[in-house]
Amino acid sequence: MSNTKEKLFSEFPPVSTEKWMEKIVTDLKGADFEKKLVWKTNEGFNVKPFYRAEDIEGLSITNTLPGVFPYVRGTKADNDWYVRQDIVVGNFAEANKKALDILNKGVNSIGFKIPGEEINKENIAILLNGILPEYVELNFTTCNMQSVQLIRILVEYFKSKNYDLTKIKGSVNIDFVGIILRKGHVKTEWVEVMTEAIAAAAELYRFKVLSVNASLFTNAGSYITQELGYALAWGNELLSRLVEAGIHPSLAAEKIKFNFGIGSNYFMEIAKFRAARWLWAEIVNAYDATDCASAMNIFAQTSTFNQTVFDAHVNLLRTQTEAMSASLAGVDSLLVTTFDEGYKTADNFSERIARNQQLLLKEECHFDKVVDPSGGSYYIETLTHSIAQQAWQVFLETEEKGFYELVKAGEIQKAINDSADKRFKALAQRREILLGTNQFPNFTETAGNKIANAGRDATRHVSTLNTKRLGEDFETLRLSTEQSGKEVKAFMLTIGNLAMRLARSQFSSNFLACAGYKIIDNLGFKTVTQGVEAARKAKADIIVLCSSDDEYATFAPEAHQLIGDKEIFIVAGAPACMEELKAQGITNFIHIKSNVLDTLQGFNAKLGIK
Repeated sequence: MSNTKEKLFSEFPPVSTEKWMEKIVTDLKGADFEKKLVWKTNEGFNVKPFYRAEDIEGLSITNTLPGVFPYVRGTKADNDWYVRQDIVVGNFAEANKKALDILNKGVNSIGFKIPGEEINKENIAILLNGILPEYVELNFTTCNMQSVQLIRILVEYFKSKNYDLTKIKGSVNIDFVGIILRKGHVKTEWVEVMTEAIAAAAELYRFKVLSVNASLFTNAGSYITQELGYALAWGNELLSRLVEAGIHPSLAAEKIKFNFGIGSNYFMEIAKFRAARWLWAEIVNAYDATDCASAMNIFAQTSTFNQTVFDAHVNLLRTQTEAMSASLAGVDSLLVTTFDEGYKTADNFSERIARNQQLLLKEECHFDKVVDPSGGSYYIETLTHSIAQQAWQVFLETEEKGFYELVKAGEIQKAINDSADKRFKALAQRREILLGTNQFPNFTETAGNKIANAGRDATRHVSTLNTKRLGEDFETLRLSTEQSGKEVKAFMLTIGNLAMRLARSQFSSNFLACAGYKIIDNLGFKTVTQGVEAARKAKADIIVLCSSDDEYATFAPEAHQLIGDKEIFIVAGAPACMEELKAQGITNFIHIKSNVLDTLQGFNAKLGIK
């Protein structure tokens, strides 16, 4: 028995990369390796199908430790993070009541959003009554011009309660760049306000008062390397301006908080946060600041760009994987956006689910117990290095022209919006998938009055970032169908080859359901005539011929002749005889290379739906 065990667990002989490649090339049977298996990322580098130890040889980042410069593996010795929930303050007593309630439900970080005109000692005292700031992270967002007053009120309040100021952790979200990016409003006195804020928060050693709100880029549709590169340039702009104003670089760096968004690309997002800490540490180090000052403080929040109105509970899957990326990557605090963020004000249910998504990661998955679990992974270490290289290039190009000047000129906004446009196009062509929106939609769902029309600020001095979510065009299309009052019926005329007709029927059903059409599928017909008669009996508006390429040469002309202009006739696929069919007047084909959005908008136009 012992001999058997020895043979079973003896080492396998090593297999070289060359041997693996030989096997892969053989299995590809002549197909191009680069085209079939190498992923071309939007971020500007390629991702291979497999990685080995040799791929990370010579990378300095693989020899670092958590809590040690340059902080690739994290800024702390554990992986705990603050579970954050934001509260929009209307009534201060009610906001305080809600804060105390959620603090008893697992939250240990609160973000208060307060109107600037409501900042005074009395209101802040009511807001913070019963909250122990030594044990809770407190974050505040208000009008930039009222932020210094808020900091002074906070310091006075904490002193009056005899709290240990060295233990109080939190932030005030002062951000004069973000207001240009979001609203196009340029303020001139922002450096003075920043220096006053740092002076006002001098006794709050662990309080951040300056923000780099890179989540604005994420939610506008940026690529990962753009978000990171511009965030670094933004942070460096703050540093350089403060140093010029006489602030020591270590103090300036310690007062900056980075607020990142989290996209759905699971492994890439993990690598992004690791690369962010690394590059920021190098930038701060160049100012001769202390190692401690170069540790990036990261607040991460799940994306709103990829949230959807239809099939909204899929948003839970998106935010869960995003939260996993950020927590595994070692962020300092995390906010999970509610799944209904895209179309309504969150209620108790959606807020509870969002909180519990983080608590599950801590209490059941134990993500807070292991520091940088991706450290040493050939794949993620390589991704970290690749993202760092590309983001650094964006940073250098931006720094050469000046980040703030580019923002005022609208160039940063244009670059992000161009990326968003590419993503909108990719979604329309299904090269980017948004589950439940442009792929596998819920056939029977209606959205009703979910979407509220929000007013747009027209008083802009410069161009602003895109505010449209990724799936909005598809949602507008589907809502137009729903609100037209018509029940558009799409009938699958399945005939011929069993495997092909079933595959194309399924493809066509998913394709057309993206517009909110009612799908009528069928097991198959013996003749085209029989299928057309069944379609008309069902009062179909659209008839889709689903068969094989070889059979289309016969079936398509016959169906076209029977249907004429009474219904919209579609051929599912792109058969070799497509040009011949077009010459006979058959114009509608749907296939994997179709622009789904444009095609469906065209069908709606033919149906008289606006």
